[in-house]
Amino acid sequence: MTHQTAKQLTISIIIPALNEASTIEEHLQALQKHRPQAEIIVVDGGSHDTTTQIANAYADQVISADAGRAKQMNTGALHAQGAIFLFLHADTLLPDDALTLIQQAITPQQQWGRFNVRLKGQHAFLKIIAYFMNGRSRLTGIATGDQGIFVSRSAFTAVNQYTNQALMEDIDLCKKLKRISAPACLTATVISSARRWEQFGVFKTLLLMWSLRLRYFLGESPDTLAQLYREGVFWKH
Repeated sequence: MTHQTAKQLTISIIIPALNEASTIEEHLQALQKHRPQAEIIVVDGGSHDTTTQIANAYADQVISADAGRAKQMNTGALHAQGAIFLFLHADTLLPDDALTLIQQAITPQQQWGRFNVRLKGQHAFLKIIAYFMNGRSRLTGIATGDQGIFVSRSAFTAVNQYTNQALMEDIDLCKKLKRISAPACLTATVISSARRWEQFGVFKTLLLMWSLRLRYFLGESPDTLAQLYREGVFWKH
């Protein structure tokens, strides 16, 4: 990246990835329309497939880091050139005017925010789940990674980046950022894959996520909760 291009950058799109070879090309292709105004940084957590080879064709930087979204996103931020960071899941698509909306949303009074989310899948109940996800987020000021969290570099630095924890890193970051400002809750929609919901069952996953959030609130270890999340179960065997 040239010095001139780096100076012109306003937004760094930081994407944590792990074994995403089956879908990441489609999503990185869709991000090309946002260049060169934004840089694309893929942070790989040790994929065993061709994720990094595919990403090299579409990203400005492909970086390796220890597995874990918090670690990967913090690593991406360390290498980012932009004044604003957009943390985006590898299976999430942005609206066409996403960068303009983010630039308009970030002000001295409002230093971070998120999009509404739509879950892409076959189950009819996914629309209802997304509706309540967006409503809960607007009410509580807490966003999930699926919604695409964006934050000014200065605010991200002020709250000492993501806490290095195995799960609920997005909730923890939002709680810290709320001490600086309320979030900009954009009504524009990102489209996120519902593959996990469909893999473990929509209603089971919904109950599991409620359970994990409650247990996190009550102080249970993120390491324990992350294991349950990965396995799609309520209790350790």
